[in-house]
Amino acid sequence: MLMILVPYSHNFSLAALDKQPPVPDLEHSADSNAGGVGGSGANAKGALPNGGKCSGPGAVVIRGPSHTSPTDDFKEHQALLKRVAFNQGLEAKELAEQSDALFDMLAAATLARLGLLVHEGVLKMAKSNALYPLSYHTFPFLADGKRLASVGIDDNHTIVLWDWKKGEKLSAVSYWTLRLLRAAGADAVFLGLIYLPCSSCTHQMYAFSPSADVGIYFSFSKPSRGGGLIGRKGCIGAMGRTDTMMCAVYGWTEEMAFSGTSTGDVCIWRDLFLIKTVKAHDGPVFSMHALEKGFVTGGKDGVVALWDDTFERCLKTYAIKRAALAPGSKGLLLEDNPSIRAISLGHGHILVGTKNGEILEVDKSGPITLLVQGHMEGEVWGLATHPHLPICATVSDDKTLRIWDLSPSHCMLAVRKLKKGGRCCCFSPDGKALAVGLNDGSFLMVNADTLEDLVSFHHRKDVISEIRFSPGAGKYLAVASCDSFVDIYNVMSSKRVGICKGASSYITHMDWDIRGKLLQVNTGAKEQLFFEAPRGKRQTIPNLEVEKIGWASWTSVLGSCCEGIWPIIGEVTDVTASCLTSDSKVLATGDDFGFVKLFRFPAKGKFGKFKKYVAHSTHVTNVRWTHEDSLLVTVGGADTSLMLWTYEMEGHRESRQCDSEESDLDSEEDGGYDSDVTRENEINYTIKALSTNIRPMFGIKPHLQQKEPSLDERALNLVPETCPEAKTQEAVPSPKPPSLAEEEDQSPPQDLVLELVFGYRGKDCRNNVHYLNDGADIIYHTASVGILYNVATGSQSFYQEHNDDILCLTVNQHPKFTNLVATGQVGDSADMSATAPSIHVWDAMNKQTLSVLRCYHSKGVCSVSFSATGKLLLSVGLDPEHTITIWKWQEGAKIASRAGHNQRIFVAEFRPDSDTQFVSVGVKHVRFWTLAGRALLSKKGLLSSIEDARMQTMLSVAFGANNLTFTGTISGDVCVWKDHVLVRIVAKAHNGPVFTMYTTLRDGLIVTGGKERPSKEGGAVKLWDQELKRCRAFRLETGQMTDCVRSVCRGKGKILVGTRNAEIIEVGEKNAACNILINGHMDGPIWGLATHPSRDFFLSAAEDGTVRLWDIAEKKMLNKVSLGHAARTVSYSPEGDMVAIGMKNGEFIILLVTSLKIWGKKRDRRSAIQDIRFSPDSRYLAVGTSENAVDFYDLTLGPTLNRVSYCKDIPSFVIQMDFSADSHFLQVSTGSYKRQVYEVPSGKQLMDQAVIDRITWATWTSILGDEVVGIWSRHAEKADVNCACVSHSGISLVTGDDFGMVKLFDFPCPEKFAKHKRFLGHSAHLTNIRFTSGDKYVVSAGGDDCRIIVE
Repeated sequence: MLMILVPYSHNFSLAALDKQPPVPDLEHSADSNAGGVGGSGANAKGALPNGGKCSGPGAVVIRGPSHTSPTDDFKEHQALLKRVAFNQGLEAKELAEQSDALFDMLAAATLARLGLLVHEGVLKMAKSNALYPLSYHTFPFLADGKRLASVGIDDNHTIVLWDWKKGEKLSAVSYWTLRLLRAAGADAVFLGLIYLPCSSCTHQMYAFSPSADVGIYFSFSKPSRGGGLIGRKGCIGAMGRTDTMMCAVYGWTEEMAFSGTSTGDVCIWRDLFLIKTVKAHDGPVFSMHALEKGFVTGGKDGVVALWDDTFERCLKTYAIKRAALAPGSKGLLLEDNPSIRAISLGHGHILVGTKNGEILEVDKSGPITLLVQGHMEGEVWGLATHPHLPICATVSDDKTLRIWDLSPSHCMLAVRKLKKGGRCCCFSPDGKALAVGLNDGSFLMVNADTLEDLVSFHHRKDVISEIRFSPGAGKYLAVASCDSFVDIYNVMSSKRVGICKGASSYITHMDWDIRGKLLQVNTGAKEQLFFEAPRGKRQTIPNLEVEKIGWASWTSVLGSCCEGIWPIIGEVTDVTASCLTSDSKVLATGDDFGFVKLFRFPAKGKFGKFKKYVAHSTHVTNVRWTHEDSLLVTVGGADTSLMLWTYEMEGHRESRQCDSEESDLDSEEDGGYDSDVTRENEINYTIKALSTNIRPMFGIKPHLQQKEPSLDERALNLVPETCPEAKTQEAVPSPKPPSLAEEEDQSPPQDLVLELVFGYRGKDCRNNVHYLNDGADIIYHTASVGILYNVATGSQSFYQEHNDDILCLTVNQHPKFTNLVATGQVGDSADMSATAPSIHVWDAMNKQTLSVLRCYHSKGVCSVSFSATGKLLLSVGLDPEHTITIWKWQEGAKIASRAGHNQRIFVAEFRPDSDTQFVSVGVKHVRFWTLAGRALLSKKGLLSSIEDARMQTMLSVAFGANNLTFTGTISGDVCVWKDHVLVRIVAKAHNGPVFTMYTTLRDGLIVTGGKERPSKEGGAVKLWDQELKRCRAFRLETGQMTDCVRSVCRGKGKILVGTRNAEIIEVGEKNAACNILINGHMDGPIWGLATHPSRDFFLSAAEDGTVRLWDIAEKKMLNKVSLGHAARTVSYSPEGDMVAIGMKNGEFIILLVTSLKIWGKKRDRRSAIQDIRFSPDSRYLAVGTSENAVDFYDLTLGPTLNRVSYCKDIPSFVIQMDFSADSHFLQVSTGSYKRQVYEVPSGKQLMDQAVIDRITWATWTSILGDEVVGIWSRHAEKADVNCACVSHSGISLVTGDDFGMVKLFDFPCPEKFAKHKRFLGHSAHLTNIRFTSGDKYVVSAGGDDCRIIVE
């Protein structure tokens, strides 16, 4: 069942789901009957009617902050800002870090609401600029509303001027720079800032301080003049004495300012000069508000005064007293003449905020209406709901016990002052008595109606932390204290009858069983203890038995039934409170992060599913269900707020939006399943620098082995006297084919230049193929290379500045930034090192790098997007938080960053018409984001009331007019969103997942690409109208059983399509004709590679079960053969008329090249074939396998392929094989780093090293042997050289390794760590490499990247 908590004026229900869903859905309630009272009138005016939520019906929040002195208001607007932040998408942890100390928010009357909405953005900006490490004091706007000033309570009391729209700091000045302006020896704390209200005074403001002699005027110079703040001290002259300034306002003329002092005077200033003082109040003047023709002031004397525009005459005064309350006013004043801390006037009424946490509305005719009231200083911990009535009791550190009406009147029914602050309270079962635990170790019982004392006890010295009546008649009262004891009292006899001992820490929670004979106790040491009542004897009860016990209440946070309520990262104090509904189905919890969560009970197992709601600032201290479970009541600690949440019974839930957050572990059925989506979500990218062996090699690596004697040494020292002629025989200088001996004068190639790349990364990327230059070129990527492909000529040019795999690509659409491309790559940790992920912004035509952004994303960057103006760049990381970052790419500066979601984000894109709005989609979520200054605010997609709507895994996004957003789902549906609310579902837009969508800017048409089987009616690519109501389908002529489209882009009359099968296809809109531009292997690694003996052709074989023929000159794939099994190796016959293919299942096939018909096939082994070779005389076929064997087949016996012999005693699996030029010998490289030579066809191992040294090899692909020991680098501890090839001329050697590098050596290279040139392009693990027939090209094959590169 699903539970939802919503604002009080709404209802909410339990809705049944087929399987266990993620539990509750709480909606943050708006606050109507409570809120913060600031140090300024605008604050009360702008925030109090709704308690911080700008629209919508209000729920109840009853609170009031502490106002003991001007500098005691550190937590003034905690709850208010929390609610504002929630409405704007800020997360609790962000706000809690920054808003614990906030004094007042001053705003012009017309900008009061704007002030609330902008403030959290300012908080975020200040954090990112490392300003104000503690908090903020005041926030005034300039007269024109374009700038915002703020004062911090940091050590330097810094004043900062902001351009709040851009989130930019214009200027800052420190108090220490003003020390010459203050009185000698005084230590100033600025209490506020005000701006001149006239529109012509947009560069002046006034700051006031309690310990400065007077206020300080500031003027702000224009940016062209340096943009600095200049302060000037006010001049008192002979008019008065120095005094502490508490508040200030400007008059409605440019030169006049007025400030209130701690002695009750109002100082009148003209420019910098004090011209007059007026006695206004008996005590400090805490608040002033300027009217068009006068002023209103409030002071500690509890009087509100109306003044004329020159402070010559007091027009009227209003005393805040109980007797002045209007007859219909709800609630009770705590005292007469409370200190007034905030004041504002408008619409014929005066809003007044008091020290006691009250907000009153004063009518000009005199009557006073009490709007809001709450607790004051300290923290609120004590909370109890009545057993039969809709009322609750709270007790606080402010030494008051209060009774609240939870019915629609929402008012305080009674209040009593206590001698000490309290931490807990509890109603008796009949509701007639109320027990209250105090901070001094005493407790008392009072009459629940009159709050008069019934009895009191004082047996403990420490805080009474919990207090509970036994069920039924309430015969016993259990009283827990922070000194680790629980005292049990007989209520009737008023005597202590038992003591529960044995706890090793303070008591946190306590519950009775339904019989009233057993107590369950939680302690701060994470103990769950049980005691017999009333004696207090400790009991040991197994977990299974605990579940069987009937409990009168459940507020425990420990035990097997509550294991799931604890977060993944948490300590015992994280979950502060819990409460179970009377039907024992739903458990509500509060935690130290300010969240209220709902779980299904019992919450067994770790990390249970839940619904999460932003509620209080910092910690939620207590939660309680009312007697009918119709309301959930929560109290905050430092925010002193009381919040109500409603609860609908099943079947009565109204359709409405809900802003709850899902738990980290959502229900399995909601997201849907697709193999490609699952593979992409779970893929673990390999970092080149951290690469390890792609093969399971073992043994001592060649460069660490003891070098054997050279040929000359053996010839001189080891040859027997019976062979004197051997001593004079010259050694063969290097093994070269005899046919090329005459070409020894050829010089080795001086360099390798990237010529061609075959392949496209579509298996795990999307939206990465784009048109450039009106469709003449296309841009895409594979491996670590960005590729510009000319459609007409097939030529390629390359961007090669990345050092690891590119995962995403986007093109800047703004005309100012034509052909500008951004690409993001794989990386390691976000430590700004060389292996950290990076984003490159580059020009596609000249390949010039314009900006490199070193990312804060760990693992890699999976999505990038330019804003509408092209000046901002959005990036999404693969780190666990899937961080979203906004960049000013031209400056290389990060503007804003925030955790995106706890599940994988696949795509995030800016709206095509916006620099501030974008949408992210991913596993079971869609979020709508706004860039507000330097803050990122988000709203989750709301499913509204559409029948059967469910949150699926979202894979793609596109945009329409009128703020419409389209998201493609895993099921094939397309969801249509208005703002962030789901308004329509296009069911089965595709038969499978909608992986990609594209918005055409010129006409608004939308292209979608999905996964589905080709049919006459539909295809994997569809072109839709602007509202996604009509479409035309296009079939892709790929020959695949299922087409899976990963990228689409629309040009003039053509659609560019990238597929999961590594194909890029151009589709004509008019005739639907398909032109395949790019081919590639779709899955890897590509192990097999063979070049034609006489032409610039080559073959590749991969684990996707295909062998492909490529033409280098024509720059295209000529043919493809599907084998049905993964292929591991391929080889041409010496004449090029036959091809041998070895497969992973142990089978090999021989094809005729002209007809591609099978000439013969055989399977004598059950494990993978690692290499396959024709002998130079075309008589024998050698097949090397993972079974430590090489089989020989005599081809002259026909296609029956009878095995004639095999090599024995091979120490490990076969890696490479090479025939000698005379076909008599075969050298075998093995997985134990040993090279052995065998006779052909007998398979007998050749042990005579002298004979081996004189063999001339037809080819050399071995990575082992004295001739190639120099190819092994010093850094080969964890990674290997995987492949090698000697040129046909015999003078050059190329290698490929696990780091994806191609290296060029001279051959032979017998000395360790030989000099070489290296070339990047592949991902980690380069699996095979070959020279073409004339040594003109080098062809290399990648492992993970499935790419073939020609250099």
